[in-house]
Amino acid sequence: MKQLDLEEILIKLAKDDESSLEALFSYYYPRLYNFSKSFLKLEAGIDDILQEVFVKIWQKRKSIKSANTFNSYIFTITRNLLLNELRARLNNENLKEEVKKLSIGSEYSSIDQVEYSELEEKANQLINELPERQKEIFVLSRSEGLTHNEIADKLGITTKTVEYHMSLAIKYIKGNLKDYGVVSMLYFYLFF
Repeated sequence: MKQLDLEEILIKLAKDDESSLEALFSYYYPRLYNFSKSFLKLEAGIDDILQEVFVKIWQKRKSIKSANTFNSYIFTITRNLLLNELRARLNNENLKEEVKKLSIGSEYSSIDQVEYSELEEKANQLINELPERQKEIFVLSRSEGLTHNEIADKLGITTKTVEYHMSLAIKYIKGNLKDYGVVSMLYFYLFF
């Protein structure tokens, strides 16, 4: 799909043309599926997540303005939904073990619940230490799965401001989890 075609499709989409959503689905579904599969490490549930992605695209169709940023927009929505799914799955003990085996080398697979709880507690502490606006933006992005544009609209600020606060928050949390080693980085990428 060329940039010009994407612009036309987005214009039609904004005018409630369902065939434009079908065109986006045909083009993006294989790419999003592969991205999702590499992200989740499991195939179960990917179809449901991708259906939700396109439902969100349809719901936001009138506010999608730029073909230049659409690719990152659709992948951001997908990533946020995948993170939500991964968090939900990790609350299931059986899936925690399965993901742990797939994600961590055998030398790290003996992490016990105490270490995990300490890491989770430290991460929550770091989030609570963030300045109020950074914390609010971080929680909206990571816990509620909102895109930077959605956060900007909700808070009445620019997308650049959201990006700025997110980068500071991530830098702070990631920097303060370094002492916990490789496991902390895995935790960071799975949950944030």
